[in-house]
Amino acid sequence: MRSLNPRPARFAPLALKSLVALALALPGLVSAQNLLELYNAARAYDATYLAARALAESAEFRAAQAEALNLPSANVTAGATSEVIDVPTIGTGDSNTVQAALNARYALFNRANQSTVEQARKSLEVAKADLETVEQDLVVRVAQAYFDVLAAQDTLSATSADKTAIAEQLASAKRNFEVGTATITDTREAQARFDLRSAQVIAAENDLRNKRLALDQLVGRVGVQPKGLSLPVPLPETVRGDVEQWVSEADTLHPQVRKARLGLDVATLETEKARANELPTLDVVASLGGSQGNGSAVAIGGLTSRSSIGLQLNWPLYTGGATQNRIKETLSLEEKSRNDLEAARRFVALNTRQAYNGVQSLLAQVTALEAAESSTKLALEATQLGYKVGVRVNLDVLNAQTTLFATQRDLAKARYDVLVNALRLRQASGQLALPDVERINRLLLP
Repeated sequence: MRSLNPRPARFAPLALKSLVALALALPGLVSAQNLLELYNAARAYDATYLAARALAESAEFRAAQAEALNLPSANVTAGATSEVIDVPTIGTGDSNTVQAALNARYALFNRANQSTVEQARKSLEVAKADLETVEQDLVVRVAQAYFDVLAAQDTLSATSADKTAIAEQLASAKRNFEVGTATITDTREAQARFDLRSAQVIAAENDLRNKRLALDQLVGRVGVQPKGLSLPVPLPETVRGDVEQWVSEADTLHPQVRKARLGLDVATLETEKARANELPTLDVVASLGGSQGNGSAVAIGGLTSRSSIGLQLNWPLYTGGATQNRIKETLSLEEKSRNDLEAARRFVALNTRQAYNGVQSLLAQVTALEAAESSTKLALEATQLGYKVGVRVNLDVLNAQTTLFATQRDLAKARYDVLVNALRLRQASGQLALPDVERINRLLLP
């Protein structure tokens, strides 16, 4: 039998959720940091990024080594000899000689050298594209870890608030059963819900700890507390342009596509370098040297010097088929690079379309969940009123409360996903940069 509940459970979901969130955040308020601060910390700590940056720096020196092929080279050689000479008809004598020479060379015509220099320049651009890829990946990883912590906090807050509300309903059901105004069913249903929520709170606490550890490890700090979103969140209503515009920009700007194009250029230059092995090379060569000799076996002692300058031609006439087979090999590798470029373009186009559709879908989900939040609030108030006048049972109230908390949790998660996937869309099109982080950072609490 149901009757009026003399002490109905009163529930203020937003206020309760705010209190729980505040309680969870109190230990980390001192170290609360925004997304931009943590991204800068990750740039100075993340091993993957630092390794990519060091590799890009090494590429600059590798390119400088190749540029040296366009410059003259010089080297010094020196030596000293001592001889004992025994001539039967003359006798024994000795000879001591010191020699030194300065040799220089400058390439006037060497097609292979020119191709090597161009390859080094292209390789430097490849290294820069690789670094850009890693930088964009770091932005997404930091943002994902950042909002994963906020989402885990929201889940724990919603589960804890639901547990608190169920505890109030359980106490009310017990009181009503004791005075005979409710059946044991309400009490047992509330107890079962309470036990289930207790287990879910434990799981949510562990998930939050793990998410915080992941963020701490990424940025190299301990006990980081990310700042939450400043509500209401001004999410963009639509994504700029249409999907084909994004795909077109990705085909031009994405570092992986640029890298594949540069790879094709390098392969083409390798073919030119192989063909250059059939051509002559022409160098200017110069030498300046001298020697000093003394000893009993030296007929004429003293210092002698010599100098020379001239042209040196080298023209390979026959290499046993090595050059021709090398050309065929590089042509095959050039075809491979051409197909690698096409594969990269298709992969980037697919990822861009998927990222674009994902952001559009998430924006629609946020709109739907905002409407659902308002509806579930009204539904909970109506259910509580029905329980108060005796037309609804305790289980109805618990279900309405659970639905509201789940909707609020899903809404917060959808907002985070919109922001992270907006970054992923920029990454997929090759346009992700620091200003994108700054734009999201302005949406956070001060």
